[in-house]
Amino acid sequence: MQDLQATSIKYHHNTLYVLDQHQLPHVENWLPCESVDAMVAMIQKLQIRGAPLIGIGASLLLGHLAANGAATTTLQRSAEILRAARPTAVNLMNNLDSMLAVLQTSGPSALPTEAERLFHEDVALCNSLANLGAELIPANANILTHCNTGSLATAGVGTAIGVINAAHQQGKNIHVYVDETRPLLQGGRLTAWEMKQLGVAHTLICDNMAALLMRDKKVDCILVGADRIAVNGDFANKVGTYSLAVNAYHHNVPFYVVAPNTTVDVECISGEQIPIEERDAAEVRGVSGSFGDVCWSPNQTPVYNPAFDVTPAALITGWILDTGVFNQEQIKKGVLKTL
Repeated sequence: MQDLQATSIKYHHNTLYVLDQHQLPHVENWLPCESVDAMVAMIQKLQIRGAPLIGIGASLLLGHLAANGAATTTLQRSAEILRAARPTAVNLMNNLDSMLAVLQTSGPSALPTEAERLFHEDVALCNSLANLGAELIPANANILTHCNTGSLATAGVGTAIGVINAAHQQGKNIHVYVDETRPLLQGGRLTAWEMKQLGVAHTLICDNMAALLMRDKKVDCILVGADRIAVNGDFANKVGTYSLAVNAYHHNVPFYVVAPNTTVDVECISGEQIPIEERDAAEVRGVSGSFGDVCWSPNQTPVYNPAFDVTPAALITGWILDTGVFNQEQIKKGVLKTL
């Protein structure tokens, strides 16, 4: 396979490397990934995360295994194991389907080229949706975002953060409110890090401060990413997104979901069909990262920890995809079925 480089994944001299996002922002550590078990563990520990990047990472690993002589049956079994690593993120399934289709028609030797194609496709999709979305951002806007949707979550410039960066590059003098994003603090650790890297003015807030900012008219729009979009426009994203959408609807703040077309599940009729991953209770009882492990609740406290929630289409102002920006009426007419 050819050498490839992105912010949080790279392929160099026949080795796949993943930037350990669990250790960010204080430690930047690149981990080699040589096996399916290693990739699954990285996905489940969120060392690699973001729906588009998970799909790219799995594809690059299959391409790597094929380039190093793995048989068709081994590659098929590897894809099955990878598919189960994160059930909500549909990009993983879509990318693996593309890899398996090529495997069936052209054999293992074609997988490295397909993995490279998917990598470059994601870069192009991110550029397209970033440019389309930036057209919606007014000068001097205060934007609120949730979780992390930048180059740490994709092979390209990102989804919602891609739009933010494009607006920043256009000189629109924007400012971003960054939800910390409990329980794993992807906003506080990762988005704040990316905002600093990009030179975008930003302020970190606790998740439960967002409604107050909207009430005080300090938020001009909200941009979030997605892990799966149903054809009726409902979408799953990091838990807490639904609360933002409800508050945005109440306060009349424009609310946009930003994602590539690879995040649309054309087999999923509505958000009710999206599987929601539940994660370890320890993530809510405390926190861990490069700073160590902290537990602040009594041991064995019962915990409910869904990784995602589903936001209904009725609460969404617009869907920013690489193929265009769609409104409520277009979504109701079934535009997502044709992507």
